[in-house]
Amino acid sequence: MKKLFLLEKKLGVQFKNKLLLKQALTHRSYLNEHPDLKIHNNERLEFLGDAVLELISSDFLFKHYHYQEGDLTSLRASLVNTNSLAKLANELKLDDFLFLSKGERKNKQNMARKCILADTLEAIIGALYLDQGLSQIRKFLEKNLFKNLPQIISQHSYRDAKTKFQEDIQHRFKITPHYQVLKEWGPEHAKNFCVAVFIADQQIARGTDKSKHLAELSAAKYALSKEIKSINIKSKETVK
Repeated sequence: MKKLFLLEKKLGVQFKNKLLLKQALTHRSYLNEHPDLKIHNNERLEFLGDAVLELISSDFLFKHYHYQEGDLTSLRASLVNTNSLAKLANELKLDDFLFLSKGERKNKQNMARKCILADTLEAIIGALYLDQGLSQIRKFLEKNLFKNLPQIISQHSYRDAKTKFQEDIQHRFKITPHYQVLKEWGPEHAKNFCVAVFIADQQIARGTDKSKHLAELSAAKYALSKEIKSINIKSKETVK
């Protein structure tokens, strides 16, 4: 309970039902090692939190940014993707409070850990919604997540990275990049995807996120950050 109190201070909220917060922090791997614990894992709360996060972020963007639908969608994707949520989770030091198996606890550097942090943050949002409703979540997100919007907009990082990358590669190499799912994992309601972007037969970059589309955007964004000086293209034909 002391750990939960410390986390509440970091979050700036006080849960009425502490068990909801504990459940939000409980990864299914932990329960595999502690089957006698009378608590559920955080996957159902994550499912709820994902929907609540999309609603609140959509509402905020609609009211504060008079952009077209396509740009609003891209802004929201930049704001709530795995990298963004994992970054906030790290700022809040959620890793110190997770209930993980010993095996998962050791894997701090892999992409799966980043997904766990993002999923946990969504589960906390779901728990907070059940505990205190939308108004408290809105305050939390405005303070911690929506503050990143000015930087996202000034850097134009919300614009579709796939389109940018495709236009650049078509101009330079006369070929269209293509994407391939390398790996997917997680329950049906909360899948994670690792996608690679290729130019001809050469893999350029990878991205991971909660849908194929977002993972493709992540891969394209990383590809744009790389200095691609030469590509081994065996054929000039466009790869679809």
